[in-house]
Amino acid sequence: MHITQLNRECLLHLFSFLDKNSRKNLAKTCHKLLEVFEDPLLWSLLNFHSPVELKKDNFLLGPALKYLSICWYSERVKVCNIEDWMKNSFQRDFCNRHENTVRDFLLQVCNRCPNLLSLTLSGCGHVTDDSILLLLQSCPKLRTLKLENCVRITDRTLQAVTLHGGALHTLHVDFCRNITQAGLQRVREQCPSVMLRAERSANMIPDSQPEKKLMLERASRKLVQL
Repeated sequence: MHITQLNRECLLHLFSFLDKNSRKNLAKTCHKLLEVFEDPLLWSLLNFHSPVELKKDNFLLGPALKYLSICWYSERVKVCNIEDWMKNSFQRDFCNRHENTVRDFLLQVCNRCPNLLSLTLSGCGHVTDDSILLLLQSCPKLRTLKLENCVRITDRTLQAVTLHGGALHTLHVDFCRNITQAGLQRVREQCPSVMLRAERSANMIPDSQPEKKLMLERASRKLVQL
């Protein structure tokens, strides 16, 4: 029996066991398998492990997407987590490319995936408050938002949660160094039903310009002396 003799439900089930590249390669073999590849039911879950994957054409974004995860931890991407004022010109160019890639991808999610239920972003140094605000506005069914080591996320994201995260049940902002205790407390007070976790975030050293950093160091020395 040839694989193309299977019915649509069986083919969708088989495709579900394949990664994105394998699905795309199999879809190139015949028109029937291409139709299966393009079936929205196949794309309710997407996982990405590098910025390069976001630019490939081996996946579909659409209303069927419910669960999205973008997590990467490679050595090169660690450059993106350095404070902007500490980067050299090469690092800035490298990070600008990643920033554009991430921003454009998340914009597509906002425009095409209104039924998103869960979003996980980990190690994404170029996710901004503006992107999260737009996602909360565009995906009103979002129930779970997990942000880990997203260094550009600030209290503006927490404010957006209080204003537009009406469906949220779970919010994680772990190791986001520019989150403050005041912002976390505001979420706890205004959204008491949200399960909030912020491991280390408000206890980390926030980004600051050199002159601001010097003032913080002086203040710290005075506290130690006292």
